[in-house]
Amino acid sequence: MTAAAGAAPVVKCLVWDLDDTLWDGVVLENDDPEPFPAALETLNALDERGVLHAAASRSEPSVIHRHLTERGLDDWFCAVQVGWGDKSAAVRRIAETLGIGLDTVAFIDNDPAERAEVEAALPMVRCYPAEEVDRIPDRPEFQPEHVTEVASRRRELYRTEWQRREAEEEFGADRQAFLASLDLVMELRPATEDDLARASELTMRTHQLNSTGLFYDADELRRLSASPAHRVRVARLRDRFGDYGIIGLAVTELDGGDSVLRLMLMSCRVASRGVGSVLLGHLIREALADGLRPVAHFVPTDVNRNMLVTLRFAGYEPVATEGDRMVLRVNPDRPLPENRSHTRVISECAVRPE
Repeated sequence: MTAAAGAAPVVKCLVWDLDDTLWDGVVLENDDPEPFPAALETLNALDERGVLHAAASRSEPSVIHRHLTERGLDDWFCAVQVGWGDKSAAVRRIAETLGIGLDTVAFIDNDPAERAEVEAALPMVRCYPAEEVDRIPDRPEFQPEHVTEVASRRRELYRTEWQRREAEEEFGADRQAFLASLDLVMELRPATEDDLARASELTMRTHQLNSTGLFYDADELRRLSASPAHRVRVARLRDRFGDYGIIGLAVTELDGGDSVLRLMLMSCRVASRGVGSVLLGHLIREALADGLRPVAHFVPTDVNRNMLVTLRFAGYEPVATEGDRMVLRVNPDRPLPENRSHTRVISECAVRPE
């Protein structure tokens, strides 16, 4: 177990310039520029590791989209921003669309002026010249510790998320109606041996909805899972569009009369579903039913303030500060917030204190 402070997160998404970076030429000047072979190899190598691809191009949107489709490249990209504005604005919109932090985004462009503009506006985004495209897969920031089943189909999961976004637009401002239409089901269960790599990957990749910013490798999670004083649980989510995979992790410790939430995190992909509060609410009710006092720890980082909001909304109240750690407890005499995400929970985690 290690703290996240000072650790550079792995890249979750590589944003590509297109003209003279992905392909050899400028679409508006050349009817049919071919992709660079090295670029195609990098696209494939990173995709197999679960690194997403997006595109930010200065051009006419219809021309670029047509060329991507005709060249069979459109399926590689989870988000495409084409226009004549600043590349930094396009990169920011891509991160917002994918629900990931800018510190997990990288940008590749042949034009040093474009890279400088992005670096100045978004200093947390790592930038690379196009001539290094063949060396990108060898860089450590593009090498996740684990390549899990979820990682190998991450592009598919994000493209399915586009279908959900399109459905959400049909409901307009009626967000509750949209959530109700999803038929969300969360399965909460103890982590198995097959889950440990994905659970560890979540601690490495998830920063915004992470209560303490701790990293757990698979061996540490295995040890905690075997400990009678700890519970390691994973949350899987599905809806009418399909399976999100394992999107949540909770590590609790039974400490006397307390059920202490040492780490709770949720994938950024499901941040807008409100399921973080659903998981917390279930853990709180379970602890109270077992005669335990629900306690949580929170360690602030540069990006996880939303997790503190989620904890507070679920009923945790600050009671003490221990160094950089905030201690929160649930007042059992106060009613818990209702589940407004319309998520049904299926739990295999009923426990009793040892």
